[in-house]
Amino acid sequence: MRSSPPIGYIEIRVFSHATEDEAKVLTAARNTLPQTLAEDAVFQKTSLKGHHGNPITLFQTKLTDKKMLPCALEKIAAGLSTLDKETLQRDMKLHLEKGNLYLRFDKQAAFMGELHFSAIDPIHFKIHFKNKTSQEIIEFLKEAGLLL
Repeated sequence: MRSSPPIGYIEIRVFSHATEDEAKVLTAARNTLPQTLAEDAVFQKTSLKGHHGNPITLFQTKLTDKKMLPCALEKIAAGLSTLDKETLQRDMKLHLEKGNLYLRFDKQAAFMGELHFSAIDPIHFKIHFKNKTSQEIIEFLKEAGLLL
């Protein structure tokens, strides 16, 4: 990794539906992070209502420890399969916009300590890169092991 990490912050959002245990949903979200970041992450809780009036809880946090943020990328890179990395590389244009990398992880797998991409009821990551072009971000992701 470079001495000056280009990551400005990481935002994490996850929804907990009425049928889910909120503690387990938070555990899943924390499992996507290195232990130090997971312990320090403070999730804000917002109560929402679904389309049919069902209760939904939104948990969100913003991580800003510049020294630890690259470790989050390294943990993600170490946890993803080659297939997920190939998919991310192939579909990078869908995940990268205006200096932000958007990733969605399977909540159930994350609870079990595994990382897989999923679009269905996921854990949402927004990784903000400060003052970097898309090509510079892609190069950084390759260095971090997130891309092949």
